[in-house]
Amino acid sequence: MNILLDPTARPVIGHRGNRAHAPENTIESSAQAVALGADASEFATMVTADGIPVVNHDPTVMRTTNGLGEIERMTFAELRMLDAGSNFTKDSGKTFPYRGAGHRIPSLDEVIEAFPSTPLLIEIKTPLAATGVLNAIRAHKAEERTLVDSFSADALRVFEGTDIAFGASTPDVARLMYEVVLHRPITPLLFRALCIPLSYRNVPLPVKRIARIAPEHGCRVHVWTVNDPAVAKRLWKSGVSGIITDDPQVMLKLRSQLPVVTG
Repeated sequence: MNILLDPTARPVIGHRGNRAHAPENTIESSAQAVALGADASEFATMVTADGIPVVNHDPTVMRTTNGLGEIERMTFAELRMLDAGSNFTKDSGKTFPYRGAGHRIPSLDEVIEAFPSTPLLIEIKTPLAATGVLNAIRAHKAEERTLVDSFSADALRVFEGTDIAFGASTPDVARLMYEVVLHRPITPLLFRALCIPLSYRNVPLPVKRIARIAPEHGCRVHVWTVNDPAVAKRLWKSGVSGIITDDPQVMLKLRSQLPVVTG
């Protein structure tokens, strides 16, 4: 079973790889997370001007690379010229240990190929990328180890009726929270997971209440982005499944100290 859907698992999910220690959304970052023992790798996808799904969180390249521009207005070849390790620093800009080391914005195909057995939590940032993500997953026969997520209901609609598990869109989460908070009957869930933060726009979400109810409807709850072990411990004890974290090693150590979940 896909560990991201396993009711007895507490997966540690590398947020953009091993983001606390390596340039996010690079092959290097995900490789470090996998080497540490992370159960899955999480990353976001955009699409280039020439239709290539790429792994990057932002719509622009300025924050993480030495370039300028919007990904949807750039070709894949143009993106490959940029240094994706250029801006990574752990000491507030005193040093840049990955600058000039050859790290690039990878295509989704490259990431799936690089980690042939790793479960993948793929966030789709724009509906324009949805079909390309679907095709890449199918081309690499990665359906059984993938969970697709998006804020956008339009992006996730592409996956309805397929054998690829998908999470809840923002409207789905809003409806479920309304039903949970007001103790209304739960509308049948088409999605297999909720990937949610502890708060949204400074409004706390009823994560623990959702974590108690969602499993009754065949749905797992994964929470982002959790880097505090004390917070993660409380969430796991409340019934949350996955912890999406910038620092997988810290969460793996914590999990090893907790009782095993039984079905």
